Amino acid sequence: MSPAPLRIGIVGAGANTRERHIPGLRACPGVELAAVVNRSRESSAQAARALGIPRTAAGWRELVEAPDIDAICIGTWPYLHAEVTIAALAAGKHVLTEARMAMNTAEAEAMQAALVAAQRRDPGLVAQIVPSPFTLPYDRTVRELLAAGTLGPLRAVTLAHLHGGLANPAAPITWRQRADLSGVNTLTLGIYYEVLLRWLGEDVTVDSARAETLTPTRPDAAVRMTPVTVPDRVSIAGRLPAGARFTAEFSGVETVAPRNEIILDGERARLRLDLASSALWLRPAGGVEQRVVIPPEKQAQWRVEADFVDSIRTGAPVRLTDFATGVRYMRFTEAAWRAWQPGPRG
Repeated sequence: MSPAPLRIGIVGAGANTRERHIPGLRACPGVELAAVVNRSRESSAQAARALGIPRTAAGWRELVEAPDIDAICIGTWPYLHAEVTIAALAAGKHVLTEARMAMNTAEAEAMQAALVAAQRRDPGLVAQIVPSPFTLPYDRTVRELLAAGTLGPLRAVTLAHLHGGLANPAAPITWRQRADLSGVNTLTLGIYYEVLLRWLGEDVTVDSARAETLTPTRPDAAVRMTPVTVPDRVSIAGRLPAGARFTAEFSGVETVAPRNEIILDGERARLRLDLASSALWLRPAGGVEQRVVIPPEKQAQWRVEADFVDSIRTGAPVRLTDFATGVRYMRFTEAAWRAWQPGPRG
């Protein structure tokens, strides 16, 4: 017997929603993409036609409150994530929201509280954040190496994502460079920190941070010069609970070769994930670095939409990524943001 149709409403049909979520949801049996809402009536109608979705609504609230919608997929910029999520959960809707959980920790915690309250009324409600996808093929192997003690006690953790995507000062501003739309989310801090939470399960204490904005204004879509309020480059220093040193470098304004890696230095070995070349490397202390060959059966792939539907259908717990994890990465992201702010902190 086929399950009852799962009717999903789309709030914000941006690039990731069009390229990932809509095809992924359509591939799930018994799922109907029932309605879509964008920033205006015109853009909503355009999205509905382009994506083959039967109807639109006057605004996201109308869609969230519609009795014939079972779940909401939120593809907006972070400034709406909390408001739409909280309203959807209050209306008894399942929620899949884009990454960068919220604008700040307070919003993330409010989303988590709304989920807890909603699940008291309906334990079957599901809320999921789109996960950091970059390390999915490597996560299982890294966790196995850590659990086996291959690295020994950790001494240092290094994150580095350096590229030149923002190096052109004439390039238009994006929502990622506007704190009024993205909040304290800076570059790719949150999604790389989420990976560490998967691997280590421990939170980093931020001791200090430095940030720079090399291009203070950029043109918007109307060619008006707009302040850049999210840094172009950030350096962070901190520590893990057992004392391992934590350092992170994120930059979008580099003109040298890009660097994109996560390094775990242990007493017995170093593990280095080079995302630029899609390779995992292990170097025993005093030895030579060698590539870790990962068999296909250990390489997880993108299945966000299928996982969301499975959790709704079967009650399977959300793993990638639950709201509790989102709150943790928002706390880290905000701690880093506050650490580079000028003036006294306390």
